Amino acid sequence: MHAWPAPEVPELPGHGPAVRLHDTAAQGLVPTPAAAPGEAARIYVCGITPYDATHMGHANTYLTFDLIQRAWLDAGHPVSYVQNVTDVDDPLLERALATGQDWVSLAESETALFREDMTALRILPPRHYVGAVESIPLVVDLVMKLLARGAAYDVDGDIYFSVHADPTFGSVAHLDGPEMLATFGERGGDPGRPGKKDPLDCLLWQAEREGEPSWEPGEAARAAGLKPGRPGWHIECAAIALEHLGMGFDLQGGGTDLAFPHHEMGASEAQVITGQRPYAHSYVHSGMVGLDGEKMSKSKGNLVLVSKLRQAGVDPMAVRLALLAHHYRTDWEWTDADLDAAQTRLARWRAAVSRPDGVPADDVLAAVRERIADDLDAPGALKAIDAWVARQEAADADASAARDTAARNTAAPGQISRISDALLGVAL
Repeated sequence: MHAWPAPEVPELPGHGPAVRLHDTAAQGLVPTPAAAPGEAARIYVCGITPYDATHMGHANTYLTFDLIQRAWLDAGHPVSYVQNVTDVDDPLLERALATGQDWVSLAESETALFREDMTALRILPPRHYVGAVESIPLVVDLVMKLLARGAAYDVDGDIYFSVHADPTFGSVAHLDGPEMLATFGERGGDPGRPGKKDPLDCLLWQAEREGEPSWEPGEAARAAGLKPGRPGWHIECAAIALEHLGMGFDLQGGGTDLAFPHHEMGASEAQVITGQRPYAHSYVHSGMVGLDGEKMSKSKGNLVLVSKLRQAGVDPMAVRLALLAHHYRTDWEWTDADLDAAQTRLARWRAAVSRPDGVPADDVLAAVRERIADDLDAPGALKAIDAWVARQEAADADASAARDTAARNTAAPGQISRISDALLGVAL
């Protein structure tokens, strides 16, 4: 599976500082990446289940990890970024059945639209963009290893993972037992299924169901007890991450709704399979974007879609600025006022950098770098550029100041444009 085209990232003088991010597992700020200076930073971000178009919640998540990539690149780290596409799963099959579409065609069309949205928003693409279907051999291999270690078992043909085979299970999201059970049930789990050893044990391999796609696992896997079927959700990401990044990668990312069960269980599966830990050095989660008092989600249908805004003529850079105006870890509600404010800001910034010269901007790069390095304080970074824009506007309003060439220079507008593009991804 291919990703989307990579936008050019301007080079800035010097290097940015190390980035501190809030690690869900550590429950506080930690320096990232764990890689040594100059070494590649490894990041895995969970991708979409392609049964509907990209909404603001998706855009907010992928923008968060785009900022992290940009900050790491600015700090001198090459980035090895992996993202999956869950191109076979219950929500996709249910939508295909409800709409009368072929599930493969639905997944392909929605994935293509996602690529278009990411391109428009200037999100840096993953180096490896990998579908669940193409990863089935990897999943089968891991399921067999878990069976061999006694960490997986059969329930009526389905294979489950014994979560407590990992003694550190629960150390990612830090939920207590009742919270785990409630959240597991709300987010795709089946805590009440008869025959399971523990209500929290999660599905690794689902035996084929009538009318649903399935794959042959191979002779060795059949001998180990696997019937034709398809992957569970958590093992899909663990398989892809281990294949392309290995254990101990720098950052596992996604929305806060993935901390449990998805990231918790994927980490435990990988740690039991390899006998090593940690799966990831840091777990970073973006907040939820709501609409009309509820989390924006495909299942609820309360969506503001990137593609619809683009079709209506909204500049994708205004959408990006609207998202950047909120700290990545906060939960917030999308409103028309967010977009209006972003469009106004974008127009002011573009007018300010369109001048042939400008007020000095030497302090802006350090200010933006410092704000981004402090747990991705994008709102603070925007304010640093706003301050330069305000000085530029004031100088233009003062005819005598505008004539004072000693106070202005031809490099400043270009400096601001490069800073905005390289660190915030906003093309002016």
